[in-house]
Amino acid sequence: MKLELKNINKSYGDKKVLEDISVEFTEGVYGLLGPNGAGKTTLLNIICHLLKPSKGEIFFNGKPQSQDYYQYLGFLPQHFSYYPSFSGLDFLLYLADLKGMKKGEAKKESEKLLDLVGLSDVKKKRIASYSGGMKQRLGIAQSLLNHPKILILDEPTVGLDPKERIRFRNLISELSSNRIVILSTHIVSDLEAIAKEILILKDKKIREKGSSNQLLSLIEGKSWEVLVSEQERSQFMQHFVVVNERILSEGVLLRIVSDQRPSTTAQAVASSLEDLYLYYFREEAIL
Repeated sequence: MKLELKNINKSYGDKKVLEDISVEFTEGVYGLLGPNGAGKTTLLNIICHLLKPSKGEIFFNGKPQSQDYYQYLGFLPQHFSYYPSFSGLDFLLYLADLKGMKKGEAKKESEKLLDLVGLSDVKKKRIASYSGGMKQRLGIAQSLLNHPKILILDEPTVGLDPKERIRFRNLISELSSNRIVILSTHIVSDLEAIAKEILILKDKKIREKGSSNQLLSLIEGKSWEVLVSEQERSQFMQHFVVVNERILSEGVLLRIVSDQRPSTTAQAVASSLEDLYLYYFREEAIL
């Protein structure tokens, strides 16, 4: 199974949003990292055939996108819409009907998915009564209807508490053995354990791609910890990208991403995906 993006470009008038995106996906989880406005949602909408590229083509198993391409897709958009007066079960049955599923199969599959995302006990309650996390889990369930071969998830862990996020990551990892999963998120820890490859989208292009270890090797020796006084703290905050700070009895411990040692007392530490994200998007972090 292979999904190919070939020279994808997208412009709105004179504004170029995506430029020469070429990438191949096979079974597994792919993470898409980039700040707001980088074009992540636009790229996902093009993959879902909801937007047409200004230039370039998409192929699935060697065939260009066509009307039957939709049957292979599952999609959870960043802003998931629903009918508040529907129950969770009725909503899934409605979407299953739109996807052409037979009634018996739709009922069985909807019940199974609601159980999978932990909504079985509220399946007959109106969606309007659901919490934000419950609505997001319902969105995940609807994206899995009809066993899609390509699963597109745009910021899927928004509204989920830490326990739900872990459950979601485990679920996605389990589902990825026989499908292509493309996951866009700002929560880099959601990708660290499950992503086969991570793609960094910056300035309209895919700037880097690879496994977590491959990408972390690119910033080896650029992560530091330094203990500073409260008075020094503001100066460091102004001149460096600070990933984290901890207040200690002896001062403030700063974690910094920098090409150069930020201080003679700074100690090199192992890099994380969060360091990688802020290294590539440090301009946004400083602003």
